[in-house]
Amino acid sequence: MAFNQSYQNARPLSSSIETNKVLKNTYFLLAMTLAFSAVTAGISMTMALPRFTGMICSLIGLVLLFVIQKKANSSSAIGLVFLFTGIMGFGLGPLLTHYATMPNGGMLIMQALGSTALIFFGLSAYALTTKKDFSFMGGFLMVGLIVVIISSLVNLFLGSSLMFMVINAAVVLIMSGLILFDTSRIINGGETNYVLATVSLYLNIYNLFTSLLALLGASDD
Repeated sequence: MAFNQSYQNARPLSSSIETNKVLKNTYFLLAMTLAFSAVTAGISMTMALPRFTGMICSLIGLVLLFVIQKKANSSSAIGLVFLFTGIMGFGLGPLLTHYATMPNGGMLIMQALGSTALIFFGLSAYALTTKKDFSFMGGFLMVGLIVVIISSLVNLFLGSSLMFMVINAAVVLIMSGLILFDTSRIINGGETNYVLATVSLYLNIYNLFTSLLALLGASDD
């Protein structure tokens, strides 16, 4: 009986240690990959690449996402994550160059960065301190993503500036929800692979930043 009681007490402790380990590894790898993306974005900006570079890099990144899913538990996973985030950052260069050439462009980029950091750290801190389970948001967020993707494709033909702003505002809300959702999954043991957790949070931050930049740029224009 005593052994059984000790075993039951040890299980939550072991689970808590494992969760903390995943969180620590996720945030460390996330910080490294964000810094690497910033470097590759800077390199891309100095090369003055055309706008379609971003689309090509996004397509390559999509392929790499499938590879990472398959190799998430292998020794090559971390290298693949850096390759993925490096390419995504490289593709961001032409977009940043576009906004940097606008009046107050540098300030717009810094405002988008600051807002992204504020939202990410604020929502992450909330999820970590409250330890609430936000898994119920999964279905709603997935539907929202599908609607945004379809709307974006439609707007390619319509070219509506109002629809463009509405779509980016929706992306900001959805990515904010995904930050809560993904952080909650790590805390509650729904995600135990820090490589996959890093990729999810990276994409949330990436899309949050680009949408905030688009909104700020449109408002300034």
